[in-house]
Amino acid sequence: MSITLTDVTKDYSDKVKIGAVTTEIESGGVTALVGPNGAGKSTILTMIGRLLDIDQGTIEVAGHDIVNTPSKSIAKILSVLRQENHFVTRLTVRQLVGFGRFPHSRGRLTIGDEKYISEAIDFLDLTELENRYLDQLSGGQRQRAYVAMVLAQNTDYVLLDEPLNNLDMQHAVQMMQQLRRAADELGRTIVIVLHDINFAAHYSDKILAMKHGQVVKHGTPAEIMQDHVLSEIFNTDVNVIEGPNGPLAVYY
Repeated sequence: MSITLTDVTKDYSDKVKIGAVTTEIESGGVTALVGPNGAGKSTILTMIGRLLDIDQGTIEVAGHDIVNTPSKSIAKILSVLRQENHFVTRLTVRQLVGFGRFPHSRGRLTIGDEKYISEAIDFLDLTELENRYLDQLSGGQRQRAYVAMVLAQNTDYVLLDEPLNNLDMQHAVQMMQQLRRAADELGRTIVIVLHDINFAAHYSDKILAMKHGQVVKHGTPAEIMQDHVLSEIFNTDVNVIEGPNGPLAVYY
């Protein structure tokens, strides 16, 4: 089952509007949302995750209307990681990841919940850090802990809003590799907002490009990674060259 948006709009003012957007995000693999600042990427993601109300239209996730389906049911299908995380820093990594089980445990962790927590911590290579406090971690380690939290929720659909923010190149690559593994090995559908088109091209199966609140292109990396397509999306001259690991976009 897919994520479908039908005539979805969000009106912030007479001059700032998202939509109407009609598109379908297929289940499985990694779909990257790209586009210039203010294009509407994060707005679309947070509306799918029901963290922001829709003004018009409908969004369905695996056949469930996100407006009319009870929150506890949606939380077992869909997990979301926003840009802004405000957890108390005196939480340990394991305590943080445990919050991902709340839709299932309602705060009373079972042996089964502990299993999912441990699996998520191991998957993100956080085992040696699970008893460390968040304020004792580097930015990259802390970001991995947040991603482990959403993976522990054990939902088919995982939405991530710019998880590479504040990560250096090495940690950004590691994060994308782990998200790619989550799609391939755990069967999760990963929908991720990215600023870097080259990361999107290398790690995603589909790219959904937005501009001025509209979806202007939705296709495979090969279909998006073309000079004229990227130049139109980003309003600048872009030259796509063949790099050692696939096409690379160079901006002028």
